[in-house]
Amino acid sequence: MSDSTSSKDLDLSFLYEIADGSDEFIVDSIAMFLDQTPQLLDMISNAIATQDWPTAASASHKLKPNLGFFGMPMSQATIQEVELACKAGAPDPQEIITKFNQVKSTVNANLIALNNIKTEKEAGL
Repeated sequence: MSDSTSSKDLDLSFLYEIADGSDEFIVDSIAMFLDQTPQLLDMISNAIATQDWPTAASASHKLKPNLGFFGMPMSQATIQEVELACKAGAPDPQEIITKFNQVKSTVNANLIALNNIKTEKEAGL
């Protein structure tokens, strides 16, 4: 069982599989993602803006497994590219910005979808 959304980079199959029918687990997991992800995105965005590449790399590294857990493999792969480029000293800052903005756009759309799923689960729908 997996909820499908308009996004092509959101597959909750793994979450549903490990939840083993527990809507509470799904709601709690989504709530944690909704809480932490915008903070990490802001941290990366601010670090890129100030060219603080070690912080951008570290925050990208923290975000990466969360994207995998929530079935966002394209965003996960792209944020890994951002992480590696930042660790390499940002040889092409514009490429980092472009890739990060792709991830941010997709993830922000998925945050809306996840919030809707969380609301439905909380309401017992």
